[in-house]
Formats: sequence, structure tokens, C-alpha cells
Amino acid sequence: MDFPFTFQIFGKTILAHPVFETLGIFFGMRYYFYLKRKSPEKLSFNVSAAILIGATAGALLGSKIIGNLENPQSLLENFSFQKFWTNNTIVGGLAFGLIGVETAKKVVGHKESTGDLIVFPLILAMIIGRIGCLLMGIHEETYGLPTDSIFGMHLGDEYLRHPVALYEIAFLLFMWFELKMIAKKDKYPSGFLFQLFMLSYFTFRFLLDFIKPKIEIIGNLGTIQIVCLMVILYYIYAIKNTVNLMKTKNTITI
Repeated sequence: MDFPFTFQIFGKTILAHPVFETLGIFFGMRYYFYLKRKSPEKLSFNVSAAILIGATAGALLGSKIIGNLENPQSLLENFSFQKFWTNNTIVGGLAFGLIGVETAKKVVGHKESTGDLIVFPLILAMIIGRIGCLLMGIHEETYGLPTDSIFGMHLGDEYLRHPVALYEIAFLLFMWFELKMIAKKDKYPSGFLFQLFMLSYFTFRFLLDFIKPKIEIIGNLGTIQIVCLMVILYYIYAIKNTVNLMKTKNTITI
């Protein structure tokens, strides 16, 4: 296979990544609306609209801010709006999307958790998007370091590299299965599934970035890893509070 992989659409050559990214968003949103129709929890139009706007705005802004801060020196020395707009990372999108949703909920006065419904559509969208990352080879910064392990793949240069996009797809599939098992138990409070998803994914990404090329910012950590650490600490605290709340309710029931 030649990298980057392209499609011929209406006589034009289109890179695989934006195609799969678009497909991921489309199928993820369709799956979300399907689950929303089946869900017994109904949100008002104002709350749903506010959450959607908050999530979209936060994710869009965050993905680009963190994506560009991966190499802050290059951002400051050769700044251009086009370059800023084309640098993205899912880590920034998830972290700032969370901030956007929580801000929107405060504005409309909604206090209940709304995250569980988006977990599996989000995982689906990420899996499809990572297929596009893999098909870009070394032509986007979504590839791994050279390796002599049995997992090494040729991604467009002379080196065998860690196929980190494949690693992530495998992890997301495993997480889908595990979270489905947890969801079936139906004994956890609303929002717990989303908390587990965020803690699991950001822990995985923190570790994964040790085998990806990066600009070291603090010690041997890159920008994405620093963001991951902050999110991990936040969700350790959030899950601890959720577990304590569950124990308190069980004690009162008894």
C-alpha cells in the first residue's frame, strides 16, 4: 500500500484522513441520535441545543489549541491561520469539549450528567477516524517511533514503525466491550460510564505518546501528555466522589 492513501472523488484526489474523519462524525452523530430516541431520559430543546453548541465549540477550539501547542516554538515563529486551523488533536477536542458542555449546562441551569449517551457514538467516531490516520502513514503526525518488534509496519519510509493508530483502534474496541458490560449491570449513577471512558482513554493516550514523536515540554513529556495528566487527575477525583456517593446511598438504603 502506498502512503498517504487517497480517493478519487468527482475527478479530484482526496486524502483518506478527511474522508474517514467526516464518516466518523456522520456515523457517530447518527448513532447518538438513535440512542437518544431510545433513551428514557428526555432533555428539553434548550438544554440539548446548549449542550450541542458547548460541546462543538469547545471541541473545535480545544483540538486546535492543543494541536498547535504540541510545537509551541513553531507556532510562535511561523504563525499562519491556515497552519493553526489544520493542526488538530482529539485530546484537546475531548478536554475542551468537556469544558464547553459544563459551561453550557451552567448557563441553562441543568445539573444532571449528560455524558453517558455520547460514550459509544464517540468511540465509534474515533475508531473510524483512526482508520484515516493509519492510511496517512508518516504524512501526518499520527505515526509511531521506529521499532524492531513484531508489530512494526512500513508507513511510508524506510523504518518499521509502531502502528499507533492500530493500537488505538484495538484499545477502543476493547473499551467498547468493557463499558458495554458495565452498562448492562445498570447499577451505576448517570455519568459514571462517561467518567470511566475519559479516565481510560486519557490514561491510554498518556502512555501511547511515549512511542510517538513529540516535542518535549516538561521533562520527557509532550503537550498532549501534560493535558492527559490534568484530565486523569480530574477524573480520579470525580470517580472517587461518585463511588463515595454510591456507598452513601447504599448505606442509607440498608
